[in-house]
Amino acid sequence: MFRFLTAGESHGPALTIVVEGLPAGMPVDTSIIDADLRRRQGGYGRGGRMKIEKDSVRLLSGVRHGQTLGSPITMQIENRDWVNWQERMSAAPLEAESAGEMVTRIRPGHADFTGAIKYGHRDIRNVIERSSSRETAARVAVGGLCRQLLAHLGMAIHSHVLSIVEVGYQTPRTMTRESYPETLWAAVEASPVRCADAALSEQMIARIVQAKQQGDTCGGVFEVVALGVPIGLGSYSQWDRRLSARLGLAMMSIPSVKAMEIGAGFEATHTTGSHVHDVLRHEADHWFHLSNNAGGIEGGITNGEPLVVRVGVKPIPTLAHPLPSVDLATGENIEASRYERSDVCVVPAAGVVGEAMMAIVLTEAVLEKFGGDSLQEMLRNYAAQP
Repeated sequence: MFRFLTAGESHGPALTIVVEGLPAGMPVDTSIIDADLRRRQGGYGRGGRMKIEKDSVRLLSGVRHGQTLGSPITMQIENRDWVNWQERMSAAPLEAESAGEMVTRIRPGHADFTGAIKYGHRDIRNVIERSSSRETAARVAVGGLCRQLLAHLGMAIHSHVLSIVEVGYQTPRTMTRESYPETLWAAVEASPVRCADAALSEQMIARIVQAKQQGDTCGGVFEVVALGVPIGLGSYSQWDRRLSARLGLAMMSIPSVKAMEIGAGFEATHTTGSHVHDVLRHEADHWFHLSNNAGGIEGGITNGEPLVVRVGVKPIPTLAHPLPSVDLATGENIEASRYERSDVCVVPAAGVVGEAMMAIVLTEAVLEKFGGDSLQEMLRNYAAQP
């Protein structure tokens, strides 16, 4: 069984990750993980924290001489900002004057309110530190491991931004194999907002600048695409084994994500079945569809076409011009909630997190279907499929 756990606070000493279930004998290249961590830190609209952190992963267990051992893998990502927070985030008891001022002004749209009420915290800092999207760096590290496993089976995962606020593609994109050439992904990675269309990229940047000048933030939509996915991952036999359900859980777990669709998604609800369902063909022992409105999943099972997921990201809640709110300590309505260092737009970075979550879901499904205690055994099982 594949699983992982993350631990660590946003301004604590480090993020720690334990990964269990990867087969033995898998080569591990930390430079691939570090490259994904850098991509997560990028994207136009990111804030001052990204100028402090230089994320890279340190392997503490489970890998020897560049290969997995089959035992749990432990990874660590240092928080460089920890040096500025050692007293405020100390694990040891402190005198009140050393602990820093309590955070009591609730930000609308954040976990501040629900977390404080649920766990009985008087200081919202106790909520902020774990609910922060800083935790997603740990998931990207796990995804970096997973994409290295999936590459052995010919799978590759990419993402790109479709829209920032109202600026974006106006017509539905096709989702066939031909829709995703390597030149598209090269253009995506060259764009400051991870959008392949150069003209749209400029408009998106201008929209982010406008929001920043107004003390506001921007949401948007990104698309994650997995190529080379074999037929047969997932199952319709139980609700929680459907790959579509697993992808929904994975994508919706990303902070600020409020919507997800697979393939044509909501667009498919605006027309009839004869215009939506993908015609199947079989030629020279090869199965393929004439379109991919299903987004690569039918009946909760992959059908061999590109796996396509679109994800909606809300504007982040920390505003330079804060909204009215309530003070947790006094219960009083206040004119402005709290502001601290923040991003203006996280959509390009969120796409990288989406890639990681896609890789994690596919890794779990691949190990279920093909099994194997070693990479060699898993690849033999994969090669033996019909």
